[in-house]
Amino acid sequence: MQQPLASIPSPSQGVVHLGPLPLRGYALMIILGVIVAVWLGERRWVARGGAAGTVVDVAVWAVPFGLVGGRLYHVITDYQLYFGKNWHPVGALEVWNGGLGIWGAVAAGTLGAYLGCHRRGISLRAFADAAAPGIALAQAIGRWGNWFNQELYGRPSKLPWAVKIDPAHRPLKTPDVATYHPTFLYESLWCIGVALLVIWAEKRFRLAYGRTFALYVAAYTVGRAWTEWLRVDPAHHILGLRLNDWTALIVFLGAAAYLYFYRDRTEIPEGAVGTPAAEPEPDSESAAAAEPQEPTKEASAEEADPETESLGEKASQEKTREDQEKTREDEAPNGKAPEKPETGEETAADESSESDESAEAEDEPADEAERDDEDADDDDGREKASTGAEPGEAKP
Repeated sequence: MQQPLASIPSPSQGVVHLGPLPLRGYALMIILGVIVAVWLGERRWVARGGAAGTVVDVAVWAVPFGLVGGRLYHVITDYQLYFGKNWHPVGALEVWNGGLGIWGAVAAGTLGAYLGCHRRGISLRAFADAAAPGIALAQAIGRWGNWFNQELYGRPSKLPWAVKIDPAHRPLKTPDVATYHPTFLYESLWCIGVALLVIWAEKRFRLAYGRTFALYVAAYTVGRAWTEWLRVDPAHHILGLRLNDWTALIVFLGAAAYLYFYRDRTEIPEGAVGTPAAEPEPDSESAAAAEPQEPTKEASAEEADPETESLGEKASQEKTREDQEKTREDEAPNGKAPEKPETGEETAADESSESDESAEAEDEPADEAERDDEDADDDDGREKASTGAEPGEAKP
């Protein structure tokens, strides 16, 4: 068979050893997909008003359940690989060699998510809507694990983007054909488109109450049907169709029915994302101390205009001087106001005048006593001269 001019090469091996630690490409893609799904789901959940860290907590339940469910679906539907002629039951536990059924992963992962949501007191439907685009991206990344293992490719192809498969991994019917349809790449691109479609449709049509997740399921099953039709790996057939095609058809009908019956749900129900914790009320005293005091109109006006503040001070000083002058006029004996001292000497003059007045008031009693004594002496002298006797003696 003629080989194409170009093709996608396959890795020579699906595992890289970092010392004693094996780093398997399939497991690495699964881990990266989970990280992206949790990251995007967390952002969308917080945007809906949910508490940060919720998606991580629920993922602790959903991811292990999803891995176990995906492996169980693969082992049950392909039981001949482990319990057939080539008896190898231990291989059923070798997840790193591939074999995770998306249908079982989503079903069991939903059960784990329900348990996690129940513990957090949130709605599973609201959580599924937030997680839907991230799950699609996780599938887009995880499909590249099939490229590392050189598995789940399609029919022979000469297209420039056909994937080259080593002889050890080729189908028994076409051992000489080297290139095949890269169905892992088709499905990866389809899942990226599903994620973008879900994000757009959710805003455009206001999808809620699990309808976003239902749209993701319906859109994914359409793409999975045609990629499954291209695949050549062994599978069970029913009425000419592969088992996964029938599964995709049934799941699609269920998702479409859900979208129809809940077509009027356009709002997230109250309490679906949980009730945020109430903040403790601060004490009245601490609240009063912490609350900044609003300035009064006068204070704000003075702070805003320093010139107004200086004019107010000058007016107050002028009023004080007028009161002092009026007081001096009232105290003046002749009713005349004393001469106004110079501005710089006003304070000193007032203080000196007050001290002089107080000193005069203290000296007045002493002067009056001296004048009374002198008047008494004069009267005694006049009495002695007229009578010839000492004061107090009887007249002759």
